[in-house]
Amino acid sequence: MGNILRWRRWSPYAVGAGIGILSWVTFALMGKALGTSTTMVNTAGMLESAVAPEHVQSTSYFMKYFEKGPPIDWQFALVVMLIVGALIARLLTGEKRTEHVPSLWQARFGPSRVKRYAGAFIGGAILLFGARLAGGCTSGHGISGSLQLAVSSWIFFISMFGAGVGAAMLIYRPGREAANV
Repeated sequence: MGNILRWRRWSPYAVGAGIGILSWVTFALMGKALGTSTTMVNTAGMLESAVAPEHVQSTSYFMKYFEKGPPIDWQFALVVMLIVGALIARLLTGEKRTEHVPSLWQARFGPSRVKRYAGAFIGGAILLFGARLAGGCTSGHGISGSLQLAVSSWIFFISMFGAGVGAAMLIYRPGREAANV
């Protein structure tokens, strides 16, 4: 069995239980739900305020997050620690393989890293826009909201999965190789 921190893959059930426990702890200790997309808005506002502070101060969208000063809080720390945790996990497992262009993407769109990174960036931007439009991200709605049985969160989560399955079926449908794109 060995050291659990050196495992390359963990049970999704154990990880789900761990996220549930983390949610309980954040609710109990901070009175807040897990979420990450607000951190992206806060970071954009902080970066923008460095070059155009008057614009940030005149935008009610940013100011609702900046009322109590720069919003470097537990959510910001959560996002930073997600990145740090991923790095530590890679170092502990000794994983050396880096797949810049997954085989499924390569079969459909070709081996271009630029095209893959552009696709990932655009997809992430669309997801972040949708998260802000929905008033929360997958962790905010999908984990915290669904744990509280919030109807809006269940609608978001079901819609997100439905859209993801539909998009995957459209993008990766059989018979479409890279040469046909």
